[in-house]
Amino acid sequence: MNLDNMFKKSQVFVVETRDQETKSEVPEGLLRKCNLCKKVILTEDVENGYYICPKCGGYYHMPAMNRIRMVADEGSFEEWEREMRPVNPMRYKGYLDKLKLQQEKTGLKEAVVTGKAKIDGSDVVLGVCDGRFLMASMGQNVGEKIARAVERATKERLPVVIFACSGGARMQEGIVSLMQMAKTSAALKRHSEAGLLYISVLTDPTTGGVTASFATLGDVILAEPGALIGFAGPRVIEQTIGQKLPKGFQRSEFLLEHGFLDAIVERKQLKGELSRILKLHEEKALSVSTQAPRKAVKTVGEKKKKRLEAWDRVLKSRKSDRPSGSDYIRALFTDFIEFHGDRYYGDDAAIVGGIARFHGMPVTVIAQEKGKGTKENIAHNFGMPKPEGYRKALRLMRQAEKFGRPVICFVDTPGAFCGIEAEERGQGEAIARNIYEMSALGVPVLSVVVGEGGSGGALALATSDEVWILENAVYSILSPEGFSSILWKDSSKAKEAAKVMKITAENLLKQNIVEQVFEEPEELTSENLDVVTDRMDGAVMEFLEKYGALSQEELREHRYGRFRKM
Repeated sequence: MNLDNMFKKSQVFVVETRDQETKSEVPEGLLRKCNLCKKVILTEDVENGYYICPKCGGYYHMPAMNRIRMVADEGSFEEWEREMRPVNPMRYKGYLDKLKLQQEKTGLKEAVVTGKAKIDGSDVVLGVCDGRFLMASMGQNVGEKIARAVERATKERLPVVIFACSGGARMQEGIVSLMQMAKTSAALKRHSEAGLLYISVLTDPTTGGVTASFATLGDVILAEPGALIGFAGPRVIEQTIGQKLPKGFQRSEFLLEHGFLDAIVERKQLKGELSRILKLHEEKALSVSTQAPRKAVKTVGEKKKKRLEAWDRVLKSRKSDRPSGSDYIRALFTDFIEFHGDRYYGDDAAIVGGIARFHGMPVTVIAQEKGKGTKENIAHNFGMPKPEGYRKALRLMRQAEKFGRPVICFVDTPGAFCGIEAEERGQGEAIARNIYEMSALGVPVLSVVVGEGGSGGALALATSDEVWILENAVYSILSPEGFSSILWKDSSKAKEAAKVMKITAENLLKQNIVEQVFEEPEELTSENLDVVTDRMDGAVMEFLEKYGALSQEELREHRYGRFRKM
């Protein structure tokens, strides 16, 4: 007998799916029907397969304990605060009976399970919401369990990982439910001020007061694919404003595009991704591994290179096959995890940033990215950041300061994007804010100009302890074309302007604008980049050893003095 025939002879069973509960028929729990693809599937296959439909790949809601088993090392979970006295602050009729029914139905005492566990050996405090219990709505006990778990994590100096899933505040508890937003947020603020890591994982659905409190306050915010995430639900929005919402509105992919997530992670990869992030935050000491071997330095060659004019170097800095920011990240660092978004508006592809290791040492790396070829150039806006790009960079730098990680920036931009939308979103303020905050960051900051260093768009990633530059890179007040147009009313005199502006590495070194120049092959490409990065590797190591020995106050004084004398 095939599955469809078995299905016809089966009894009723309720299947939870992304959007609703749907009655389908299953013989004594053996089968279920996917509400997404309508195919009949074995319940065992779903439960053993991360609660993912084996036919269409759709995600089912996952019970809290199953999710804990999915991410925690076997036998490592220790539950906290399991027994809590039910409360009914509004004396809402029938509410306590409803809670009792939910407890019997789900085997849970409340809509969140908290405790301590290990993820690939890393100690962590877990909080997992369970949508089966009153849609994981947040009442007094839910807020209390989360707050207590965070407080204990702060006391024991442990990172926190919370899996959010909720329909929002619990209506039956009224204003007391609303206050849990403040309670949980305040507990997380104290945890953050203690320099501790909080990872928020958003699952389907995450809405209402949970979205407007603990769910979106993570140092790192991850989400499962296709999860509904928003403050007001789609139905409420449509009924309020009378408009049909676009397809995919408020789903994970929408939020990533609009700057509110660091990454979307498949359920099967989630434990590994959490492990990588946790391990990169376990070491805070500003020291490079003493076991790290220095790379053998490659020389450019004996052939004497032709002395180039300033304009020739401008043209080389702009070459389409010149290595981009991402090439330097791949060449110099390991274990790179890219983070996305500014948490306000969008994710600007002209800025690539995240955390990585340099000879075992956790660092924050940020690069202006042009890409290669027309398609990539367009995708990265030719390396011209918008306000959300600078705000993403600043978010990552502040995070680096919190966790004691040095910041290494790679500068390559013709300038900040000068479009209408950039002005509407505060381009000038975004650049100013980066310069302002970078001037006083309490961790070492290094910037390397690897291509074009155009105007304030470059300085917004170059307010550093030291600025280095490649031999054929340039760093200037604006482009030679713009300079000649403003001063000489003739943009065709760009070649002459390049010479007058003293924008080459040689001139910048003489003016003490940069501290170090790296020699290049005659034609620098991704294939021979190691000629440059092998030298840079040793220099970065020396930089980190030198500035890592300074206190926060000494770093700030040094950086202030560097620019004060210019």
